[in-house]
Amino acid sequence: MSRAEARAGSASRNFDVVVIGAGQAGLAIGYFLARQGRRFLIIDAASSVGSAWRGRWDSLRLFTPRRYDSLPGLAFPGDSDGYPTRDEAVAYLELYAKTFDLPIELNSVVRKLAAENGKYFLEVDGERITADQVVVATGPFQTPNVPTIAGDLAPGVFQAHSTDYRRPDDVPKGRILVVGGGNTGFQIAKELSKTHEVQLAIGSRQTPLPQRILGRDLFWWLKKAGLLRTRVDSRIGRRAQHRDTLIGSSPRELKRRYGVELKPRLVGMDERTARFADGTESEVGGVIWATGYRAPIIGGSTFQFSTPTGAFATSAGLRRFRTSTFSASRGSTRVARRYSAG
Repeated sequence: MSRAEARAGSASRNFDVVVIGAGQAGLAIGYFLARQGRRFLIIDAASSVGSAWRGRWDSLRLFTPRRYDSLPGLAFPGDSDGYPTRDEAVAYLELYAKTFDLPIELNSVVRKLAAENGKYFLEVDGERITADQVVVATGPFQTPNVPTIAGDLAPGVFQAHSTDYRRPDDVPKGRILVVGGGNTGFQIAKELSKTHEVQLAIGSRQTPLPQRILGRDLFWWLKKAGLLRTRVDSRIGRRAQHRDTLIGSSPRELKRRYGVELKPRLVGMDERTARFADGTESEVGGVIWATGYRAPIIGGSTFQFSTPTGAFATSAGLRRFRTSTFSASRGSTRVARRYSAG
């Protein structure tokens, strides 16, 4: 008998708080709940904590030094000025969950979340769980955003979203078009340029910032200036929250150092022909869509949800967890980007 079958016939379990998502946000929230002595549970549909990290490309490095990658209560191991790899991030999250013995149930899919009579009810693999409060910490990186023009590519042309990209050896030879001018697009274009002819289509201009300034990492300066704790509802926060920046990359560097051809916005595809906003065309052997993710329905949730009122929150909306990583700030509400792009 499976765990779900065994619990389906048992009484509903009740918690003060249920946290949906065992990534960095969910784990950090669990740390504070444990300190408060709350009866809580963290659930995740994946088979491991921090599952989103395991789906990133092999060579990924964070662009924040280890000193700024720590979650509350546990320093990130290693050189504090160094930049962790994807695998180090995964290992750290596993260590974090183990160190604080957080109550986590994996392989648990939330099918429904509803509110009734001041309580929340979660349907989890046939089991009914109740909670006074619920936090959705599934993050915004669940559903890849692939433009509809991807369907206009010839069936034999290689194409993949950046979520599915792992290494250059998996990409067929020939000219590869990377679509998307954010940090992910730049980083993948750099790596592919060692083995492939690469074009990068950039739809909008972004502000390039150096990784280090006067011997100090960029984030050291941002913290010194107090910008990492700028609230999203402040004047600076409102101006900055819809803008992305390139960290440690620039169009000039990509062209001169890596030999990547820069193209304007991609406006159409026809079999193997890519058409750009300036009227030029290019024959490509493959496309990688570094086009981000679809906006989450509710804090990244993909389950059925209904509630008139109550103590429901997304991890980005929490105000009470005041830490350098998970405060209500520009640097924290977009922690997943800051923590994963490198």
